[in-house]
Amino acid sequence: MLLGADLGTSGLKLVALGEDGGTVAETEAGYAVDSPREGWAECAVGTWRAAFDDALARLLPALGGRPVAGLGLSGQMHGTVLVDDAGAALAPAVLWPDRRAAAEVARWRALPAADRAALANPLVPGMTGPVLAWLAAHRPDLVDRAAAALLPKDAFRATLLPGADPRVTDRSDASATLLWDVVADGWSGAARAAAGVPAELLPAVRPSAEVAGTAVVGGAEVPVVVGGGDTPLALLAAGTTGGLQVNLGTGAQVLRPGWTPAPADDPPVHGYADAADGWYAMAALQNGGSAWTWVAGVLGVPSGELLELAATSPPGAGGAVFRPFLTGERGGVAGPDDRGGWSGLGAGTTRADLARAAVEGVMSAVAAAAGLLGEAPGGPVVLTGGGGRSRLVRQVLADSLGRPVAYLPLRSASAVGAAVLAGRGVGLAVEPRRVSGPPVPPRA
Repeated sequence: MLLGADLGTSGLKLVALGEDGGTVAETEAGYAVDSPREGWAECAVGTWRAAFDDALARLLPALGGRPVAGLGLSGQMHGTVLVDDAGAALAPAVLWPDRRAAAEVARWRALPAADRAALANPLVPGMTGPVLAWLAAHRPDLVDRAAAALLPKDAFRATLLPGADPRVTDRSDASATLLWDVVADGWSGAARAAAGVPAELLPAVRPSAEVAGTAVVGGAEVPVVVGGGDTPLALLAAGTTGGLQVNLGTGAQVLRPGWTPAPADDPPVHGYADAADGWYAMAALQNGGSAWTWVAGVLGVPSGELLELAATSPPGAGGAVFRPFLTGERGGVAGPDDRGGWSGLGAGTTRADLARAAVEGVMSAVAAAAGLLGEAPGGPVVLTGGGGRSRLVRQVLADSLGRPVAYLPLRSASAVGAAVLAGRGVGLAVEPRRVSGPPVPPRA
């Protein structure tokens, strides 16, 4: 068996793949994002480990005693965790939606034009670089004590591998920090200086499939690979090599593999390394499924029933329009100061209309994000993530994009990609079963 764990923003998903690529078992454990101050988003590393232990305890009985050959890790990107020499976190992780470093982004805007363009990514406060700058300014005691600044999946991996060097990451995560020279494919000295931290605080970069150490899983020693970011591992699981892939979870990402790095000064889209030797472009939204969770709470509907309610309202939601940007965006589709809400309401607007408008609003934002990536090759758009389980969501996305949408029903494409990565690390060439129904065409 191969295990893959996806460390998401609001929960951890764990999947077991057999040698034939079939999913044998999967579990998940949720957790909350802490917000001790307005605009902050944090989570304790111990919370992630507890979620993994919980999910693993429920998964192992389903394996029937079959041995685990490897464990791969996928993680939410851009976060920041300061750790000591042993890999123990010195403070809660600062996560990608966090906006405390908004003022520190000015340091990146002040970089010489060539250095700024070499980053080839939008300058936004939730990235590792600006967050490190904020920590250096506001928590210098932590920075002075830290042995490394890690990404979330790396800090989680350190809890599994006591005694192994924790100061390790991979290209897919490193390239998404605003500390990486995308053109030169290495750490940017200029960006690191802007963060005001020593060079030794940045981790060593290793291949995603390299074995980082062994962990005890079900009483046996199991190799654990370095791992990668959640979006490139979702690409790996889906096998998307051309066209577009949409991942719909807490946030939403529109991915276009095959990107070629080039200098770009604060562009509207992201360009990152994948889990091998290539690159992909991404247009990201912070407000995806999280907006629907908020809407469900406002309407007093269980989250699992919101889409069913929305399906009872006709297209166009009776004129109601929903903007999903509750926490702002990184730019391109919307800015950090934009906010969400309904408009176009009338005396006849129903709760179902409000729910339908929320579905259409998020899908409209996804379509706008796809437009930022330019004209993509034809063929169906591949949809992954829990948000795509609903036929309504697939239909509204197809309508919004004007292209067929094929849903890949993987509970967590990123976790499956992590398991595939583990197989590569231990010499098992496993490809996941990619079974989807017929693409949903757009309505005329």
